[in-house]
Amino acid sequence: MEKLGLNDIRSMFRDFYVSKGHYPGKSASLIPKNDKSLLIINSGMAPLKPYFLGIEEPPKHRMTTCQKCIRTGDIENVGITARHGTFFEMLGNFSFGDYFKKESLTWGWEFITEYLKLPPEKIWATVYQDDDEAVEIWKSLGMPENRIVRLGKEDNFWEIGLGPCGPCSEIYYDRGPEYGCGKPDCKPGCECDRYLEFWNHVFSQFDRQEDGSYKPMAHPNIDTGMGLERMACIMQGVDSIFDIDTIRHILNGVVDLCHIPYEQGNDKADISIRIITDHIRSIVFMIADGIKPSNEGRGYVLRRLTRRAIRHGRLLGIEGSFLSGLVDLVVEVSGDAYPEIVQKETYIKKTIAAEEDKFEQTLDQGNGIINGYIDELKAAGSTVLDGDKAFKLYDTYGFPVELTQEILADYGFTADMEGFHKNMQRQKEMARSGRKDISGEAWKKDEIHRELPKTEFTGYDELVTKAEVIAMYDKDGEAADELREGEEAVIYLDKTPFYAESGGQVSDNGFIANDAFEADVVDVRKADGVFAHTVKVTKGSVSNGDEVVCNVNIYKRNSTARNHTATHLLQKALREVLGEHVEQAGSKNDENLLRFDFTHFEAMTQEEIDKVEAIVNQKITEFLPVNTTVMDKEEAEKTGAMMLFGEKYGDKVRVVNAGDWSIEFCAGTHVKNTGEIGALRIISESGVAAGVRRIEAVTGLGVLTRDKRCENIIGDAGKLLKANPENLSQRIEQLQAELKDIKAELAEKKKAEISQDAGKLLDEAEQIGDIKLVTKAFKDTEADDLRSLTDKVKAGQTGVVTVFASDNGGKVVLIVSVSDDLTAKGYNAGKLVKAIASNVKGGGGGRADMAQAGGKDPSGIPAAFQQVKEILNA
Repeated sequence: MEKLGLNDIRSMFRDFYVSKGHYPGKSASLIPKNDKSLLIINSGMAPLKPYFLGIEEPPKHRMTTCQKCIRTGDIENVGITARHGTFFEMLGNFSFGDYFKKESLTWGWEFITEYLKLPPEKIWATVYQDDDEAVEIWKSLGMPENRIVRLGKEDNFWEIGLGPCGPCSEIYYDRGPEYGCGKPDCKPGCECDRYLEFWNHVFSQFDRQEDGSYKPMAHPNIDTGMGLERMACIMQGVDSIFDIDTIRHILNGVVDLCHIPYEQGNDKADISIRIITDHIRSIVFMIADGIKPSNEGRGYVLRRLTRRAIRHGRLLGIEGSFLSGLVDLVVEVSGDAYPEIVQKETYIKKTIAAEEDKFEQTLDQGNGIINGYIDELKAAGSTVLDGDKAFKLYDTYGFPVELTQEILADYGFTADMEGFHKNMQRQKEMARSGRKDISGEAWKKDEIHRELPKTEFTGYDELVTKAEVIAMYDKDGEAADELREGEEAVIYLDKTPFYAESGGQVSDNGFIANDAFEADVVDVRKADGVFAHTVKVTKGSVSNGDEVVCNVNIYKRNSTARNHTATHLLQKALREVLGEHVEQAGSKNDENLLRFDFTHFEAMTQEEIDKVEAIVNQKITEFLPVNTTVMDKEEAEKTGAMMLFGEKYGDKVRVVNAGDWSIEFCAGTHVKNTGEIGALRIISESGVAAGVRRIEAVTGLGVLTRDKRCENIIGDAGKLLKANPENLSQRIEQLQAELKDIKAELAEKKKAEISQDAGKLLDEAEQIGDIKLVTKAFKDTEADDLRSLTDKVKAGQTGVVTVFASDNGGKVVLIVSVSDDLTAKGYNAGKLVKAIASNVKGGGGGRADMAQAGGKDPSGIPAAFQQVKEILNA
């Protein structure tokens, strides 16, 4: 058989199934859409659940995809075995009530024998023990019955709880007797490595009921999955995924960095090389799909993989930032199939580099702490690290607890995970208690909308609409036939002009009325096309079936529309100034402000902010027409319209086009012409998360209001500083220079006072055996000044230990110094400062003669001094 590259196999699979009438779907984002059961997409079928469940209509009832997937359940085996990896690609063909077993197995056999040209005599199949139909299909294709293995429910029946389920047939490749166990009955299902499963065909033909019975489905489905990397191993005749063409290219890059030959007898180095090779693939694709490093959820998975890879780089002797440099290798081998990693290459590199820098700042210190803990465990004859200490490594030094476990395992130790999780839970509870209670909306019942018809939205074309009341619910969620003055409730109408909050745009408000009734509309939400109007009745009463007139607050609608259209212009300008990696990460548009979160790796310079603002205002003054068009999704994509990455869109989408300059998928409300925006002023640019920046801006009258406020502030400042607005900057510079001189004078005075204290401190030293212990607490004193003082105290002295602490606005600096004669006797300043730093909720280290620690609890300084005495007395 011909050796085929991984990318060739992917293309051949897609083209083959397209020739069989399948729609070639793109890989979904790794971030699950509307699926709380998954943290990260981990199978080819996962993004297609809505199609299998009948919740959404697929683009075609035959589909084929190559889905990027991540699994970390076996992460401890990654790098150790030949087959484990966190990132993989899953090829699949799917039928949603179209074809079934015969077509699935027939096409599968055709693809592997006629296209991949696998030797038929090397192919085996397993089937569910009662699936005679699958057996007969395989026999009809020429598969000898002795190569068709019947297995039980545990191996060949797919089900997860209630719902769609069914038997499956797995296809195996016989690698040869040299990989086997030698038993005469060795065949698929054996625990040895001879038979390699590479393609599973799942026949979803039953619907499992609550009573445990299996009801045949009227329209059964097909779901198949072929591991691309595993198939590449077979086609390239290699035993390990790390030896296939694409992954080996990345691995060679890691070898070039560490200068350690691969598979030359250094098993530990080989494991580290494979871990980095695997993890950088996951890291690149996760960041490209919008996952950012954090301490929760998907972000924690990314952070864990990144920091694990960094640590293994250190074990290989690679110094400094190196992971970001490997991104190019991933792009080289996967960029054609996944253009998003090409488009976002710069952003991916910057995000990784920022995470590397962040971890590097604490890695050495954290390693020192954990090595100290290991020494303590050895000395105490214990094998379990206290949960409080594991949590400290996580919370203070950024060590994912799995990384701590991995380091401990190297020494045969474990961590007290129950204690760790108790600390984690305590921290979460403290965070929750500090947040505002937002449960005020809890009375609204989520299921109500499912019983009601979809609402006709008229708000794109009119702001006043006649409508009929079709349902009402009081604040307890109970159905109501009538609402009276003073009551708060939710009203459902057959049609509405009120925009419901979505897509970052707040809802409209206004009022609903007829001759006998009036109610303020304070909020509008929607679910599955049904609009819920939260109202407060201000006059009369209303009943189900009544006709009412809906009136939208025109000021709020127009002001919000200005800000929403300006957000589109802002995103386009950001991409022109900062690069194509910029994508929306969140937004909020109301009548007062626009807020736009976007992917970017560093703070914008003032020059960049000014340039973006100028571009937007230029487009406003060009009076570009703003048109909205509903079109087929495929047609819309051809226009180059921006869309939210990872968002699922229907077959029809609404496209907002501002003069062919800014084109986006959007369901919000907009101005008719960019000139209606008036002007835009950026009022802030800040960071909200790793790799995410936020711009806040005002438009229209908001610009004038803000400028007037700023003018008043400048005027007030001028009066206080006795300066005109024209020379205000000069006056501030003059005062800053005077302040700098005063501070320098005070600092010199403090140094002189400290120096004079050296002799006095020695006189007041506490004698502990042959050692003079000098301790003193200071306020607002720099570490350099404390070190200078310790040198003066020790000068010409023997048998001296100094411990100085300073409370610098709630932050503690600890300096420990030991005279040379005592270091020769084994006394160590680094060990002393490590031992006492916990009293001030900090940590540190240093040399035997001088060491430093930081902390955040000044109240613990006396306890730190006391512990030094106890240590020296011991």
